[in-house]
Amino acid sequence: MSFRKVVRQSKFRHVFGQPVKTDQCYDDIRVSRVTWDSTFCAVNPSFVAIIVEASGGGAFLVLPLHKTGRIDKSYPTVCGHTGPVLDIDWCPHNDHVIASGSEDCTVMVWQIPENGLSQPLTEPVVVLEGHSKRVGIVTWHPTARNVLLSAGCDNVVLIWNVGTAEELYRLDGLHPDLIYSVSWSRDGSRFCTACKDKSVRVIDPRRGTVVAEKERAHEGARPMRAIFLADGKIFTTGFSRMSERQLALWDTENLEEPMGLQELDSSNGALLPFYDPDTNVVYVCGKGDSSIRYFEITEEPPYIHFLNTFTSKEPQRGMGWMPKRGLDVSKCEIARFYKLHERKCEPIIMTVPRKSDLFQDDLYPDTAGPEAAMEAEEWVAGRTAGPVLVSLRQAYVPSKQRDLKVSRRTLLHDSRATAATGATTPPSTPPAVPASTRFSAPPVLGSGTTTGGRLDEVLQEVAALRALVAEQGQRISRLEEQLSRLENGHV
Repeated sequence: MSFRKVVRQSKFRHVFGQPVKTDQCYDDIRVSRVTWDSTFCAVNPSFVAIIVEASGGGAFLVLPLHKTGRIDKSYPTVCGHTGPVLDIDWCPHNDHVIASGSEDCTVMVWQIPENGLSQPLTEPVVVLEGHSKRVGIVTWHPTARNVLLSAGCDNVVLIWNVGTAEELYRLDGLHPDLIYSVSWSRDGSRFCTACKDKSVRVIDPRRGTVVAEKERAHEGARPMRAIFLADGKIFTTGFSRMSERQLALWDTENLEEPMGLQELDSSNGALLPFYDPDTNVVYVCGKGDSSIRYFEITEEPPYIHFLNTFTSKEPQRGMGWMPKRGLDVSKCEIARFYKLHERKCEPIIMTVPRKSDLFQDDLYPDTAGPEAAMEAEEWVAGRTAGPVLVSLRQAYVPSKQRDLKVSRRTLLHDSRATAATGATTPPSTPPAVPASTRFSAPPVLGSGTTTGGRLDEVLQEVAALRALVAEQGQRISRLEEQLSRLENGHV
């Protein structure tokens, strides 16, 4: 009798979490105490943003990733809101742009300087006003440039074109009660919501209709959350009638019964799910818990497979999640969390143990990059597109090209005018934010007197760097093939 199938095979079965050393944490941060089930933290490959306590308004810290250690009490914050900040979200197409929602009923979009803040930032680039009650959720469209969704305690979902500061869609009357969470599908054609009326809804924003709805997805009265998976299924967290915490997986084509349902424990903290579409692993963090559980989602029953639990001593107040392109692939890092304590932020690194030091193709398939797949106008016109994928292999080989790809976009120039005339705004023109401002405009090289010769030099240098990177990539591939043959016993 064979026992080979007793233990389910998975390359993520041995994933383990490791907190960083104390000197690599962000210390002496007064994390917000506002009673709202938000993550309170947002991370990208350049910055970590944390909602903090502030007197007389709302504020959040923005720290360059390398600025670890004790953070001085006088460190500048983003402090333009007149009420506490409830949610923040980095733009996926520009690492220097962040949106915030607040109790003051507004959504603000901020441009962060390349090296971080040197003085308090009080003037947002755009203020979006349309909600009549506090704004608890802000989330960017995954593939369309400058499209932002906000949801407020007025039970209204608004979708904005941030580049023109205009309201694209107002989804009123679809939710009879408070909206707990909103999650875009991978291509941004739909989004799903979890509501206080215990229903999960799939909504087509361009038509303004509910495509599918599951009433009483979780029987409990406590907050629940719903996220879209890459294949279009929906993963939810909530509570049973007996207040036990639950996970469930739903097929949007048939919401009658869940594909899989698991009960975890009877703690009372809301479960925050984080999903990696490249590996199909869901990480579940409970507010007030001191652990992170992770599950693999597969096509075979029971669909939700428990992998392991990372446990620490201190409870978490919130949690940040690093996009895949910000991870260290040379160390087989597949996830990085930024755990908020009462007075500090502690990075936690999730690693798959591998003996080889080579780039692991199976752990790092092409992932969503920083380029938008389309403009806001194209999305409104009905176009749908998946994310523009990039390979992480280049991140494994440090090169100048990677630095050049990080576009430091300026929000004070009309990019369309720049593209049409081939010239930049003269220095004598006062800075303004025109209606057609695009956040993802390319950086302005030099000043308004930039000559064509200087531009040609930069383009030649970029072309030379690209050729060098391509050549080194081919060489690495050849060496990996040779090493693979040697390891397999082939001469």
